[in-house]
Amino acid sequence: MLTVLLGLLLLVAVGNAFVMVRAAVRQQAWPRAEALVLGAVANFLDTLGIGSMAPTMAWFKFRKLVPDHLIPQTMITGLTLPTMVEGLIFLSLLGVGVDPVLLVGSILAFLAGGWVGLPLIARARAWVVQGVVGLALLIAAVFFLLSNLDLMPVGGTATSLPPGLTILAIAASFGFGVLINFGVGNYAPTLAMLSLMGLDPRLCFPIMAASASFAAAGIATHHIRAGKIDLRIPVAMVLAGIPAVLVAAYVVKSLPLEPLRWLVSVVIIYTGIVMLRSAAASRKSAVTAPAAT
Repeated sequence: MLTVLLGLLLLVAVGNAFVMVRAAVRQQAWPRAEALVLGAVANFLDTLGIGSMAPTMAWFKFRKLVPDHLIPQTMITGLTLPTMVEGLIFLSLLGVGVDPVLLVGSILAFLAGGWVGLPLIARARAWVVQGVVGLALLIAAVFFLLSNLDLMPVGGTATSLPPGLTILAIAASFGFGVLINFGVGNYAPTLAMLSLMGLDPRLCFPIMAASASFAAAGIATHHIRAGKIDLRIPVAMVLAGIPAVLVAAYVVKSLPLEPLRWLVSVVIIYTGIVMLRSAAASRKSAVTAPAAT
């Protein structure tokens, strides 16, 4: 089963890379230097356990690199291929220790949720996207703070869960898949949920990375073909992100991350509040414009 998953993930990664390269060549989307740095830093930290979505969203908003309503689409497109490399690494190193029912069930449920949520982000108004992204940032900050205060569940040593908890975990994966379309990463909620259920926290990594990889590949391909995002940013993030993942996984392996989590928490909280204020202002404008007309 593990060999099949690795083979499928590799094929999907090659397909996603082909779609991106072809679109980038057609659009002459040369990588932006700032996005190269962002891709390297975000994916390096993601491999070590910080997460990449919340810091990337915060930087997009802080630097105004991307229009607010296109932040989730641009971010997912830029982080997908590096995340797939993470998925290949974590599945190879730790996948053999995970209950195959939990692993495959979580991947399929997350994939289904990702496709169900795809039309929602396409139809959502700008202020809705801004509001969801703002809330996602604040939720991510809470997880960062809990981790720094040693309140995040440490988990157990189990490699599998009882049937009832397995079904619950798979069902929750579907919900996480829907939310990824709005930029809500699955790293923190999946780690917290499975750890509370008693699973070995190390075994959460192949579940998280593989689930995000399969779902994000289809989502990113859709956004590339839709042609609404500036490909110069995701192309740069991919080019710098993949080497960063390999360096983090095989060379650095671990770092003292607590001070960095505090810094990231402050930045994310500030950006989340700014994003929510933007959402409120956008909603007010949307409501008052028809009345004025």
